Amino acid sequence: MSDVQSFPELSTDSNASGSELLYRLYDRPPFFESVFVAVQHVLAAFVGIVTPPLIISTSLGLDAANTSFIISMSLLASGICTFIQCKTFGPVGSGLLSLQGTSFAFLGSILGVAGTAIDAGRTPEQALSLIFGVCFFGAFTNVILSRFLHLLSKIVTPIVSGTLVMLIGLSLLKTGVTSMAGGPAALNNGTFANTQNMALGVGVFLIVIVLTLSKNQYVRMGAIAIGLIAGYIVSAFMGMVNFSIFQELPLISLPVPFRYGMSFDFGALIPFLILFPLTAIESVGDLTATSLVSKEPITGPVYIRRIKAGVLADGLNSSLAALLNTFPITTFSQNTGVIQMTGVGSRYVGFFVAAILALLGLLPIVSGAFQSIPQPVLGGATTVMFGSIAVAGVKIVASEHLDRRATIIIAGSLAAGLGVVFVPELFANQPAVIKNMFASATSTGGLTAILLSWLLPQGPQSGGAADPELADV
Repeated sequence: MSDVQSFPELSTDSNASGSELLYRLYDRPPFFESVFVAVQHVLAAFVGIVTPPLIISTSLGLDAANTSFIISMSLLASGICTFIQCKTFGPVGSGLLSLQGTSFAFLGSILGVAGTAIDAGRTPEQALSLIFGVCFFGAFTNVILSRFLHLLSKIVTPIVSGTLVMLIGLSLLKTGVTSMAGGPAALNNGTFANTQNMALGVGVFLIVIVLTLSKNQYVRMGAIAIGLIAGYIVSAFMGMVNFSIFQELPLISLPVPFRYGMSFDFGALIPFLILFPLTAIESVGDLTATSLVSKEPITGPVYIRRIKAGVLADGLNSSLAALLNTFPITTFSQNTGVIQMTGVGSRYVGFFVAAILALLGLLPIVSGAFQSIPQPVLGGATTVMFGSIAVAGVKIVASEHLDRRATIIIAGSLAAGLGVVFVPELFANQPAVIKNMFASATSTGGLTAILLSWLLPQGPQSGGAADPELADV
């Protein structure tokens, strides 16, 4: 998967920690060194933080002011939540140099719930109210699961989680390709997939692919950002950048909790109850990798405490994000690569990262700059990301023994999940609770995967055992 957001498998490969650390977890690097390293972490995570809220806001048809506010709140929430994760408050927070950012995992389900709400006659603001409500309550799933991680690994097996990750990536490809061709606005004005849009979108797509194959680690990590910048410059010369957006933005964007209200629907909650456990498993992998490259334990009581505290922070941080009018937060993985490259594993750098993200969140001009990126440019970059998500799912599934039972689980889940994407009219005449429950590939396919994994008899070689390292959690 791409550097924007990944679902790494739990690994203790000693080669992953091969680089020498200049500063370990509790060391305090000098101020300027800390800021320099913190900026690298922010650059590695920035696109991943702001892309989901931009895609959701665009899909809902929000105006420039509301879109800018939501993107700003995503940055602010990421800063606050990163501080909580790095600092620790009682049992909350891993205490590692671990970034928090908006999760791509929820994007498909959020778009599905939003689309159903809009079709039912709700305004975009009312759809946001529903999204924030189900995200707020759904996040407590991870709060509870943080105490029972060994049970979670029995329910969400690698076959189930890998299939879900594949569905997340495959279902989002429609969104990416639509943006590449010009987005919803182009569909309405007749410019969809015209030569200009396709040339720009495919150009950015190819730039990201070529840079991702580079032997230079910095170029690989910055492939998405470089592709976006190059596309932005070209599109500006083509007259496609809407600079008038900046005239509508205030100088400072202050947080307004519950700005859009908060409503609730149980049917809309279902997909989030499936996805939050998936992100908990993701966080276990991310935190383990961060511990490994930071020369910290990856076994024993200290490791177990950090894992539990990190997943607990993920859950509480996602609820906090909903209060701040943004979307679920999870542990990012790309900071692991930055730790390896810089040799700095000090958690105090995380405080600088948090401060920079929070400051950027208070400056609407930052979100405005990202918001002004033309749809083909954004689509060209995100399509690569979404394809990479699907590949990450394939890797997780391929790591398991694929017997007949596993094959049936994968096939049935992909068929059900992608079926509702290809034929969205399936539930057009059903009650709202049914439409919300099956509004996305991840909810439909996820439910199918969990039910098949539970109902189909286990063979002698079938997987599904709990991770031995989490058995004592």
